[in-house]
Amino acid sequence: MSMLAGKTALVTGAGRGIGRGIALALAKAGAKVVVNDLGVSLSGEGTDKQPAAQLADEIVKEGGSAAANFGSVAEPDDASAMVRQVVDTWGRLDILVHVAGILRDRMIFNMTDTEWDAVLDVHLKGAFNTNRAASVAMREQKTGRIVNMSSVSALGAPGQPNYAAAKAGILGLTWSTSNAMAKYGVTANAILPSGATRMIDSTPRGREFFEQTGKWPSEAAAGTERDPDNVAPLVVFLASDAAAGVTGQAFHSFGYGYTLMAQPQAVRRLEADRRLTPEELVKLFPTTLGSALQPPPGTNFGKTLGTRPEAEWNDLGGGVRFWQSAREER
Repeated sequence: MSMLAGKTALVTGAGRGIGRGIALALAKAGAKVVVNDLGVSLSGEGTDKQPAAQLADEIVKEGGSAAANFGSVAEPDDASAMVRQVVDTWGRLDILVHVAGILRDRMIFNMTDTEWDAVLDVHLKGAFNTNRAASVAMREQKTGRIVNMSSVSALGAPGQPNYAAAKAGILGLTWSTSNAMAKYGVTANAILPSGATRMIDSTPRGREFFEQTGKWPSEAAAGTERDPDNVAPLVVFLASDAAAGVTGQAFHSFGYGYTLMAQPQAVRRLEADRRLTPEELVKLFPTTLGSALQPPPGTNFGKTLGTRPEAEWNDLGGGVRFWQSAREER
């Protein structure tokens, strides 16, 4: 039997890129999928029904069950309608994967209110709108899987203050949803995906790659470590019954592997038997809290793990290996 046989799913932003690969993988695993995509440009402008409609048709032609949805995750009524479409069509909603997103990059000192609001509306408010609507149905069912796409940009991408804030907010929303829904048998997890999508194509690095090779990064990535579809297997797992005990976690998907991110944890504390004075902090801070401070990791997070000494890796066979930080708290 297929891993997700009998399950139903809603995937937002599923017409292209990472969302498309996820929708296809869920369908291949046996899930019935509502493919949501407003069909906007990278900056969130215009609409096009073709991406969602084409993918839904493709899934059906391959023997799966799918329907298209063209609503905006930024609109609460549209988000509720997406969930309602799944329930009305197949009787329940088992899986929500929120991928939908746009870009309006700018340095913090140049960003406009409109650029800030547009990105927060789709990514963070979109996550809230869809998570809220899905949680109503899943609470009644006493089961469900929610997977939200965050980003390593949340860790300090300098030219993306709006995108970084939205993606960091999605982590908080996911943790809150996980804690709130655990007693109803509903899990909520976040993935920070890496892959060459049309978002990468739009960057200066992407344009430089095109000028050098004649291909956009997203075109050259197919079947490689940069393929956006590499995210999909983790989503299928998290959406399955096998992941019933996995909730409130954040995973980085990079290359052909996945990294579990540490939960926020205390690393140092300075305290006294009274209120510390600013003068005392000037004296004590450099050798206590302020010793060897590290900058925010930024978008290079996790990309150097492959260079760790071979002795730190455990060979699991079949071309698979596993690394674990010696500093992980147990």
